[in-house]
Amino acid sequence: MAAMGAQSELWGPQRIALTFAMWAVMMAAMMIPSAGPTVSVYALAARSQGNGAALRTALFVTGYVLVWTLFSVAATFAQWLLGRYALLSPAAALTPIAGAAVVGIAGLYQLTPLKRACLRRCRSPYGFVMTAWRPGERGALLMGAQYGAICTGCCWLLMAVLFAAGVMNLLWVAGISLLVLLEKVTAWGEFVARIGAAALIGWAVLIACGV
Repeated sequence: MAAMGAQSELWGPQRIALTFAMWAVMMAAMMIPSAGPTVSVYALAARSQGNGAALRTALFVTGYVLVWTLFSVAATFAQWLLGRYALLSPAAALTPIAGAAVVGIAGLYQLTPLKRACLRRCRSPYGFVMTAWRPGERGALLMGAQYGAICTGCCWLLMAVLFAAGVMNLLWVAGISLLVLLEKVTAWGEFVARIGAAALIGWAVLIACGV
């Protein structure tokens, strides 16, 4: 209980704000590049609808980023909660048992129907824009948010892997960013997702074995 109290005291408003800002910037940097093809298709469709395409495209991106900002709120809360229960080291990395569990679950999620469904929609910019089209500025914002929700469904557990690797581990941030990009924009994206699943499950076993 004393340890829990100490952890709580460390989480003042300044640390909460800095942790949230870290997650928000990191999520934007990791996810916006992989949304590029869909943003481009949306911009093309918006131009065909007349004036104001630049504003509507900006609102589409804003809606997308807002969803990942909400995810950052959840990640900040998760980081606080894990620290409170002594599952997170000062370097913001999970204990071995907790880390193995998160990495293993992330690997298994890569193989689920929900992951495949979200990934297929993420990988189909033209299909998404055609089926989700909403006119006007409000429609652009809502479409961006909808696409952000689909991408979150696809990638949220990959982001949770950062808790096992260390939230500020730039090598893992880059590696997960690359995995997301390959999944979403290359012709072999679904195969990449399965390779990622095998790698994550194998890593979870190694962590559990203390390797």
